[in-house]
Amino acid sequence: MDHQFQLPGSYKKWTYGLIGAGVIALLYGFIMFHPFAHAGHGENVNSTRFWAVLLQNSVFFLLVVNAAMFFICVTTMAMGGWVIAFRRVSEAISSVVPILGVITFVILMCLVFGGRTDIYHWLDKEAVAGDHILNGKKGFLNPVFFTVWSAITIFLWSFLGRKMRSMSLKSDKDSMDYETGKKWIWDNTVWASLYTIVFTLTVASTIPWLWLMSIDAHWYSTMYSWYTFASTFVSGISLIALYVIYLKNRGQLTYVNEEHLHDLGKFMFAFSVFWTYLWFSQYMLIWYSNQPEETKYFIERIGTAEKAGPYKAIFFLNLIINFLAPLLILMKKGTKRNWTLMTFMAVLIIFGHWLDFFQMVMPGTLHDHYTMGFFEFGIAALFVGLIMWGTGNYLSKHSLLTKNHPFLKESMIHHT
Repeated sequence: MDHQFQLPGSYKKWTYGLIGAGVIALLYGFIMFHPFAHAGHGENVNSTRFWAVLLQNSVFFLLVVNAAMFFICVTTMAMGGWVIAFRRVSEAISSVVPILGVITFVILMCLVFGGRTDIYHWLDKEAVAGDHILNGKKGFLNPVFFTVWSAITIFLWSFLGRKMRSMSLKSDKDSMDYETGKKWIWDNTVWASLYTIVFTLTVASTIPWLWLMSIDAHWYSTMYSWYTFASTFVSGISLIALYVIYLKNRGQLTYVNEEHLHDLGKFMFAFSVFWTYLWFSQYMLIWYSNQPEETKYFIERIGTAEKAGPYKAIFFLNLIINFLAPLLILMKKGTKRNWTLMTFMAVLIIFGHWLDFFQMVMPGTLHDHYTMGFFEFGIAALFVGLIMWGTGNYLSKHSLLTKNHPFLKESMIHHT
């Protein structure tokens, strides 16, 4: 059977078209928004807009593609054989992590060493000195710690992800008798465990605090990192589902059937509900406790009883797109086996959580001066194009099937 994938012309056109639109949007931002102009205390809102949009998109899409490797690692540790039929899709998506990681790191360093106090208020030394809350957090909210931990994190994501992919590709060339396969599975499990530990110490804890929650440095939530993880993980699963459906429609991924798609749909449904649980816990439980230092975060987004906030529509639209739609559409078994509906839901979920990140970043940076126009969608298109380019490049260079994986037969006969 043919397990090689050649990029069709239409895929290349969309890829380069999105990248081209993104580059135009980026150049437009450079020319029109004066990104290196001083923007402290509400000055030059367009300059703040430029960096806030770059921060939102770079962090969101980096965490989404990184979720693909987390999916590989947790299923490896669980001895999950069902994913093997489309494992190369997850590998291909995760191969974009180093590219987006470098881009994200550069953006973060421009913010930190460019003194962008309009994005990260804790960069203002005078403000920190006179603020007991910021002063209490300066042990980790400082340029040195931020830089070092961000660099270590992105390096480990890239290194451990590459190790997992290299072992998978090596198995295509090596024959697998019982002893060799047993050792190979053990090595995969060990490296997957290391990755999961790093993922837990970064995505599930520290990184969202540094990159996102510190925008609103006076506010904190013990559920914020899990909330961020749930948002990007369900988006990552949706992206995997999109590529699986795309390749199946092109006659590839021979051993993938509706049972595999059904299970991906289960993940999309389950983690949409999990995200909603965290949304409810973070919003309602803080809101009704009526603690001023915690409710400020939500007042900036939805306003008060007297005056609606500028982000109120987006804030509650998230709930409709990211919870009600998956709940009502993906609850039925037949829906999760329908290629068209699964494609629609995957796109909707990714867009919905992109909106979620938008309302996580903009209120603390632009406040009520936010805009959603060509620049915002153009930068999003740039990152989508880069993901398509990196993923397509990996898929076209390697076999779509992990030919000698010991669990391949289990995946071929998989049923739910």
